Amino acid sequence: MKVPKEIINGFFIFLAIALFFLLLEVLNLAHLYYLRLLNVLFIFYGVNRTLKMNLAEGQTNFLPNAISAMVTSFTGVVLSIVALLIYSYARGGDAYVKSLSEAFMFGGDPSVPVYTLCLFFEGSASCIIVTLLLMLYWNNKYKAD
Repeated sequence: MKVPKEIINGFFIFLAIALFFLLLEVLNLAHLYYLRLLNVLFIFYGVNRTLKMNLAEGQTNFLPNAISAMVTSFTGVVLSIVALLIYSYARGGDAYVKSLSEAFMFGGDPSVPVYTLCLFFEGSASCIIVTLLLMLYWNNKYKAD
């Protein structure tokens, strides 16, 4: 059974994000929120790779490519959030998330599920924006539907 390129590239997004955040932890830079925002670059890379693969295969219809791009980005984001959920509980649960939220945008005292749910919505918005931007970039490569 051949694994779809969307899942493979989504897994690459997940690996890149996971390694990036682990590197930030090791270098003690995890408290710098603006470095955390760079993870969108990995989403750009994975989605762009999927779109390039689609073009190389001759798939030039706009809508199937847009769906392919969305599946790629959502795969990466969902895998990353599941990994964060597991990692958060391994590092102390709500106490670990509280230390993360102090350096990021969350106020109050979020729990692990609330924190991951908020990141899911943020990641979903990021997926949509990245997909739209790359589809606009690659627009002249596709024929009109």
